Amino acid sequence: MLAQLGDDSKLLAGGQSLIPLMKLRFANPAHLVDLNFISGASYVKQDDGTLRFGALTRHAEIEASAAVEKISILHDCAAGIADVQVRNRGTIGGSLAEADPSGDWATVLFTLTTEVRCLGTNGERTVSLTDFIRDAYTTALAHDELVSEVAVKMPPAGSGGAYLAFKRSAPVYPTASAAVQITMDRDTCKDTAIALGCVGLVPINAKDAESALRGQTLTEKTIQNAAEAASAAADPQSDMRGSADYKRALVGALVKRAIEIAVRRARGEQVKVGHIYA
Repeated sequence: MLAQLGDDSKLLAGGQSLIPLMKLRFANPAHLVDLNFISGASYVKQDDGTLRFGALTRHAEIEASAAVEKISILHDCAAGIADVQVRNRGTIGGSLAEADPSGDWATVLFTLTTEVRCLGTNGERTVSLTDFIRDAYTTALAHDELVSEVAVKMPPAGSGGAYLAFKRSAPVYPTASAAVQITMDRDTCKDTAIALGCVGLVPINAKDAESALRGQTLTEKTIQNAAEAASAAADPQSDMRGSADYKRALVGALVKRAIEIAVRRARGEQVKVGHIYA
């Protein structure tokens, strides 16, 4: 249908991104192709060390999944998106396809090995998430392609993660967010991935912050060094949510707290987290 209707058509999944854009007249498609009547497009499956999500899997379904509970950072994300109404309608595929710089899923999934399966009139292809998201609201999808599945590799033993966002209230986008996934070998950081959200046109991999932790014994000083490196990596714009300097400081604080939680989870502690509200 997308190929038949041409460039003036849009896909409708949960509608939590497209409908507000249409209300604001930022999007005005002549045709909407509703995906919600396609059977079998919503699922969470664990398959040979990989979690697979159907494109129309709702945030609430992911939050309630027993398989997702094994990867704490995914549960943090699903449980913290907006409010219950949005979580019951919004989809993981729609979130990634929209590529909103303020979205949650892309930031979290940047810290895990994630692939996006794209389906179109010319067949199917698989793209790593880092290649899939090219710019703000821009992805590798051709017009006649859609996201059919999101595949996330299960992290190794001794791993833990945390996702934290700072918001004015539940329904709004975060002022800033931070995702940390870490693998520990006793007191030493064996590997880590740190991604920053809402402080750039795409999620930012804080590579210097990762280097500050990787191979190091985690102390208050090394964690602080990583937080400062994350602040430096941020590229925010001043807006109604705060100044650029404020957002850089906020990112550092979120990364520091997320590291501490991720380390505790990597050691087997059950740590519940929630987003931070102004």
